[in-house]
Amino acid sequence: MTSQPSPTDSSRSSRSSRSSRSKPDLTRWWVVATIALLLIGVGLLVASQRGDDPVAATHGASMPAAGNPAALKALAAAHPATPARSVPLSIRIPAMGVSVSLSQLGINADGSPQVPTKYQEPGWYKLGPAPGMMGSAVILGHVDDKKGPAVFFKLRSLKAGDKVDVSLANGVIEHFAVNAVETYLKAQFPSQKVYGSHGYRALQLVTCGGTFDKATGHYLSNVVAYTTLVSTTPAGKK
Repeated sequence: MTSQPSPTDSSRSSRSSRSSRSKPDLTRWWVVATIALLLIGVGLLVASQRGDDPVAATHGASMPAAGNPAALKALAAAHPATPARSVPLSIRIPAMGVSVSLSQLGINADGSPQVPTKYQEPGWYKLGPAPGMMGSAVILGHVDDKKGPAVFFKLRSLKAGDKVDVSLANGVIEHFAVNAVETYLKAQFPSQKVYGSHGYRALQLVTCGGTFDKATGHYLSNVVAYTTLVSTTPAGKK
């Protein structure tokens, strides 16, 4: 998202400093400048079409802090993951205008949770419970990218009572309701609260938020929407 120098300002400066040159020289200069600008434009066009490439300098790429590696390892040791009853395939959040498929996420070599490779597709943390199982299921999604808002851009605007529906591979639809939305500095991310089991069937939605640090190209905080299972639609019923 780096801005390019204004071609108008550059041309004014060049004309004033080279006013004594002949017309052929000016013509050659404009030809070179035009070619250079065209090459820059092509480069930006190619970059803008790489929306599925999680470049570290884009806003939404700063999400790995959504869980302290040491804390996640401790949670995994204390609460071994139970095989998913059924894999979640898609998520629907009417208040956000979201209805998309889900990917599956594991952990990186450093123990931090993986992040989705597509900005418009969130991912389920598969080392925890599936949505609808006892414990805290977690789905992570990007807030934005260099092209604009991503799938969880409106997560911070959710209100208590807003609905979240997750469709599973077995045909079941799990219905959740938002309890609260909280924002945490990444250094103070509450892994136990987000990923730990609290004796009920929960689903936590996580993205980036807070202040954007232009120096690092990352957000300084994470936004978490806490939800609780309220009902289940059996397979084959709507």
